[in-house]
Amino acid sequence: MLPGLFVPEAMQWLSTSSGRVALDGYSWMQAVHWVAGSGLYEPRRHRSHGPRSFGVTTVRVAQELAQLFPCRPGIEYLVRRTGLSERSVEYHLAMLREAGLLAYVVRGTRVRGEAAQASEFARMVPLEFDVALGIRTAGEGTGRRMTGIAEAGRELMAKLAKKAGRKVRRPRAKTWAKALAKGAVEGSVEAVLAGGCCTPMEGGSIGTSSAGFTSLPPESKLASGKSDCPTPRKSKAKAGGRTLNRVGRRYQLARELTQELDWLRGCSVPRIAWVACSVADAGWTVTEVKGWLHLRGETGRVHRGSGLLAVLLAGAEKILDTPAKRADAVEQWRGAQEAARRHRIQQVRALAERFDADWDAPTSRAVQRQVNDAFAAAFGPQPQQAAPEAEVLPDVSRVEGLEAPEVAQARAEARQRLMQGDSSLITVAVDAMGREAAEQLYGADLVCRALQLASGARSSLMTYGRR
Repeated sequence: MLPGLFVPEAMQWLSTSSGRVALDGYSWMQAVHWVAGSGLYEPRRHRSHGPRSFGVTTVRVAQELAQLFPCRPGIEYLVRRTGLSERSVEYHLAMLREAGLLAYVVRGTRVRGEAAQASEFARMVPLEFDVALGIRTAGEGTGRRMTGIAEAGRELMAKLAKKAGRKVRRPRAKTWAKALAKGAVEGSVEAVLAGGCCTPMEGGSIGTSSAGFTSLPPESKLASGKSDCPTPRKSKAKAGGRTLNRVGRRYQLARELTQELDWLRGCSVPRIAWVACSVADAGWTVTEVKGWLHLRGETGRVHRGSGLLAVLLAGAEKILDTPAKRADAVEQWRGAQEAARRHRIQQVRALAERFDADWDAPTSRAVQRQVNDAFAAAFGPQPQQAAPEAEVLPDVSRVEGLEAPEVAQARAEARQRLMQGDSSLITVAVDAMGREAAEQLYGADLVCRALQLASGARSSLMTYGRR
């Protein structure tokens, strides 16, 4: 007689386990079915809660684990695959570890503000399984491998192989219609067995059948599809879906708050539901909570999100006790959001114009003269003393010193470059000689068009030619 199966928590690691690592999911499922059929593991012997036996549901969870390589399942993944609750999945994983079928390789962690890390398991074959079937192994520790099996254990191994090859499916839930139909059939059978008669009382096989006097419905009712059933069937489908109770509304509001408020991300949903229970019971939505937080004022540095939320929501349901007040708070919050959005757009636009635009000339006349003098001193021609024999050229500082062909040639060149989008020739003349002298040289029309083009090119909202 084999002793009962139970692995304490300290021995549920790959380094401390007495079993051997299963080489594939098929051989591991044979050990799972053996534990389920042997009855050596009883969960309630070691705890007062949870499943009462190692049954079909535990085998279904093990079936999903057998398909993972590496075996690193998340709780949400198993919930989605099996249809069980999170608590049930945790119970069955604990049962597989206590039975010696799973061992920790890396235990999962939960760090605040980061994604939860799932645990990684090694699929183990318990030592009791090898002893019961007479399996011979070679090697040491968890790396032992199977080399043979006793003759007495071959028949049981064949049965376990058939069970491991079959897939345990999720049982289908019975619908109300099938249950009612089954109840009606059982009721009619019980009535017949109890002596009930299907024919009218005092009737026999010689008498006239009652079917001869049955009146048929008129054709108008058959054509229109009307029914005279005294108990019409009522539709059980609800248009609005499932209605949440008070606890459900609290959890729904808490989940939405942790998703939409940055400083509540990573917080426990049950704790937030407890903190926000007063406003949730008052019928507040997540948008109304945001409006109230805007009125109270938010902080940029949060050490504990749930504690800050508890302080900010204190007495909120008493101050904004009507839907009209809450709607007014929501409107103020939305207006502040829109103002902040426009301010950010203006900041980005000003930054783009600051770094992408050309240099803006000063508007003050005095500053313009100082800039022109500085440019002339830095980049202008340096005066040189002419040789006594050299011819002294006349100083042409005004337009009057130029001939008419030269002026016409300068205007033609400026007009051609202006048509190509280049206004630098005229703008340099304006900066160097002033607008009045530039208009005498190039004409007032060309100078005006060049300045307009240069002003538009400095804006981040327009682009002229190539920049």
